[in-house]
Amino acid sequence: MRCLVSGRQVRTSRARRGGRKHGITRNRISRYRITRTGHRGIIVRRVRSDHTGVLVIIPTYNEALTLEKALTRLHTAVPDAHALVVDDGSPDGTGELADHLSELDSRVHVMHRTSKRGLGTAYVAGFDWARRHQYDVIVEMDADGSHQPEELPRLLNALRHADLVLGSRYVPGGSVVNWARHRELLSRSANLYARLALGIRIRDATGGYRAFTATALEHLDLETIASQGYCFQVDLAWRAVRAGLRVVEVPITFVEREQGQSKMGADIVREALLRVSRWGIEHRLAQLRARLQPLASKRRR
Repeated sequence: MRCLVSGRQVRTSRARRGGRKHGITRNRISRYRITRTGHRGIIVRRVRSDHTGVLVIIPTYNEALTLEKALTRLHTAVPDAHALVVDDGSPDGTGELADHLSELDSRVHVMHRTSKRGLGTAYVAGFDWARRHQYDVIVEMDADGSHQPEELPRLLNALRHADLVLGSRYVPGGSVVNWARHRELLSRSANLYARLALGIRIRDATGGYRAFTATALEHLDLETIASQGYCFQVDLAWRAVRAGLRVVEVPITFVEREQGQSKMGADIVREALLRVSRWGIEHRLAQLRARLQPLASKRRR
């Protein structure tokens, strides 16, 4: 199957046929029981599985060493979930591997993009694909193993009473494992700055492990998103808060990748700082105008 994403033609494998019209349908999302025995020994017992249409979007660029394991763990944790691999023309053969895995498993779909175009556009393309194929729940997850698929049931359970669930490293019960001290300090500082600049209570707005209802995505005005990198995650969380959606955080364990290379760079940090600063200034100015408007009206009288 072929579809257009941001004006370019891309190829997808194994498009899901049919599907049911989506909405915020809490009764479709399964209940799960999760037992933690350490970050490498998480055991999940599936209690029932009556939710329909969970799609996990996995952006990839040079993740041939980690992709298959990530998909195996995902389907062990949530057997009826589908996965959409969005590959940006990886030179290491990730796209070809994804095609092979898709041929073996009808739950795996693949979207090929011709060049490396960033995390934000990959997710927006995946969201559009998910909506067109009428999935009820859409999940963001990394391919490198830093997001534990075994913790996905916790996010799905929380989504029964929310529109957006954020997997959080920085709420009680959340943690990071094997992360360099400077990386954790940078992440915590970025989240603190986002809270102060935007006036939000979210503890981990930069995290990329999250679950949306399909209806929630309709309120985020995805066509206007220009942010890339991890700033994209702050952008989505900020839009959800402004739209009045129910946003909750659940604890997760973030494990530093063991294979491949991190995509974090100075340009990503710079983009986040500039965009969050601009959003914060615009927000404060809007608040100030709202407060001054009644005073101006009284003076005219």
